[in-house]
Amino acid sequence: MKTLAELEAIRDKAREKMNIREDNSESIRVVVGMATCGIAAGARPVLNAFSQEVAKRRLNNVVVSQTGCIGMCQFEPIVEVLVPGHEKVTYAKITPDKVARIVVDHIVNGNPVMEYTIGHIMK
Repeated sequence: MKTLAELEAIRDKAREKMNIREDNSESIRVVVGMATCGIAAGARPVLNAFSQEVAKRRLNNVVVSQTGCIGMCQFEPIVEVLVPGHEKVTYAKITPDKVARIVVDHIVNGNPVMEYTIGHIMK
């Protein structure tokens, strides 16, 4: 880094990443289970994929966060999507390649991807 402009660019990029994790009551929340069971099942790449997809689409109303054990270890990685005014949707056995569809169909267009939900997988 040689100039103030380069430093400001680094700061702006870091702020963009921070905004993905800031919460407010109007935000759509994406919560990834990151207990040891989730991490062992591949939750970290899923969390990263959600963060990248939300940033790529510049979805300022979406917060990506993590939590501990959700309590259904056999269905990890588990992702919960909470849209204000709607019921929570719990996705199970999520992989990074499923993330873009969840973001587009559910978060952007309001249509949960039912075949990825816990209820569908338990049938």
